[in-house]
Amino acid sequence: MSTNTASPQRTSREQWGGRWAFIFAAIGSAVGLGNIWRFPYVAYENGGGAFIVPYLVALLTAGIPLLFFDYAIGHRFKGSPPLAFRRLTRWTESIGWWQVLICFVIGVYYAAIIAWAAMYTFFSVTKAWGDDPEAFFFGDYLQVAEDVTPNLEFVPGVFWPMLATWVILLVILGAGVQKGIARASLVGIPVLVVMFVVLVIVALTLPGALQGLDALFTPNWSVLTDPSVWIAAYGQIFFSLSVGFGIMITYSSYLKRRTNLTGSGLMVGFSNSSFEILAGIGVFAALGFMAQANGVAVADVVSNGIGLAFVAFPTIISQAPLGALIGVLFFASLVFAGFTSLISILEVVVSAVKDKLGWSRWTTVIVVVGISGALSLLLFSTTSGINLLDVTDAFANNFGIVGAALVAVIVVSWLLRRLGGMVDHLNAVSSFRVGTVYKVLVAVVMPIVLAYMFIADVVKKATEGYGGLPAWFVGTFGWGMSIALIVLAIVLALLPWAPNSALHREYNENLEPAPVDAHEGLGVAWEGVGERHPHGAHTARPRTDDPQRGA
Repeated sequence: MSTNTASPQRTSREQWGGRWAFIFAAIGSAVGLGNIWRFPYVAYENGGGAFIVPYLVALLTAGIPLLFFDYAIGHRFKGSPPLAFRRLTRWTESIGWWQVLICFVIGVYYAAIIAWAAMYTFFSVTKAWGDDPEAFFFGDYLQVAEDVTPNLEFVPGVFWPMLATWVILLVILGAGVQKGIARASLVGIPVLVVMFVVLVIVALTLPGALQGLDALFTPNWSVLTDPSVWIAAYGQIFFSLSVGFGIMITYSSYLKRRTNLTGSGLMVGFSNSSFEILAGIGVFAALGFMAQANGVAVADVVSNGIGLAFVAFPTIISQAPLGALIGVLFFASLVFAGFTSLISILEVVVSAVKDKLGWSRWTTVIVVVGISGALSLLLFSTTSGINLLDVTDAFANNFGIVGAALVAVIVVSWLLRRLGGMVDHLNAVSSFRVGTVYKVLVAVVMPIVLAYMFIADVVKKATEGYGGLPAWFVGTFGWGMSIALIVLAIVLALLPWAPNSALHREYNENLEPAPVDAHEGLGVAWEGVGERHPHGAHTARPRTDDPQRGA
């Protein structure tokens, strides 16, 4: 907290133009590449139709509760992760910086995948990969070097679309929350949904499509007694909702004081899951065609991730009627899904730097995008980029995101005992109230699940290595990078806040719980900071006479 005796400036934080702008932006963040190329494979490998049961349980008992958790912190303390955690208590600021640095790392390599998808959108028209999509992708296009050591041998077909990606990001983020991020989401998400619906319709008309859907949705009920299937369901929900690493904290901090946090969270959570199921239908209909065309079982052609997108789908495109249309729709969908996610990832970094240093948005965006883009091009547009991307992605997600979320939940719920205050805030501003069950899910269920995921992944990587890559490579860019982020987060938290930072400018204004809009289902507005509980939580007192509610 500032010790400056001067009265704080009442400069307002940027805000969404309305609730729907926030919802579309949050959906845009959640619906990313993993929805399209990870969920179908995870569902197929974990019981097919039966996987829907643990998937929905995971959504209701972990995904949506953690989404509410992020919303409450961001909206209650009106700041990026470092600012929000700093306002929670001084020594937890480093948790926020850990989340920011994870976003920075993910953003740096995420742009490369968007660039690949953009190029393949054009390759689909001419089927540039010929008869061997795998050799084309790794050899002709990426020109993958045999030596994993990072180099500066740039690949023009990757470099230029990546540069274009960063330029577009610069423009969107520089335009701000309303004119940039909100508009991009309000356009991008409907376009993405329309394209993918058309893709699914076309895929369902292909010979063998029903064979693929049968493989995906035929339930194997025996898997419900397998703990690994339940962990897979929790993992899929966790990674697909953009929770636990600062995005939803940042986005909810831009909400107006009159809002409906839980209602918005339910809409975002179920929209994300609906798109995943839609993606599963489209992908497996296409894989069913591929299996029939090659005279093999669906199990023989199932893949995920990069293999599905850049090897299996080009094969389908080459063999299918209307193949060029399928290719353009599929890869353009990857571009739009990736872009809306990347915008949200980089906005976390922009918001944090802007809050800490008190810079203008354009200055912050130029610096953040400039540094991120330069590193991205240096590391991932080269012939050694894909191996580096593979290791960085694995550790940033499993070690970074899971670890940061686990620490945040334990600190807020158990060490600070502030979960009750978060629940009070959610109920004060929302139409759907949460209570004891929610507290148990956040304070007990989520730590157990996250701890299991974290420990299991650390043990596996420590004992088996990763991806057959050299130990020095994994140690440097996997373990080394992960530890460096934690150390750097602590260092950043120790640095002083600028005199004109958001901590000083907005502190008094933003610690007030938001009043409730009567049409959201509650008849009382909550405003002001009342007496503190012994553990430091604030008790809000009702007011109904404030003429500037929601200003």
